[in-house]
Amino acid sequence: MTRLIKWLFYLAILAFIALVIYAYIGPFFGADFSPPSEEIRQEIILETG
Repeated sequence: MTRLIKWLFYLAILAFIALVIYAYIGPFFGADFSPPSEEIRQEIILETG
């Protein structure tokens, strides 16, 4: 059981490192992480009385 937990811990560390590497190297391979930019307007009616 301890061996399984140890391997899962190593796998989680490896996955985290791979995710960080992908975040830095991804844009060089065409991955675009920027959010779509568009203007959103919404009318707000204030009730004063």
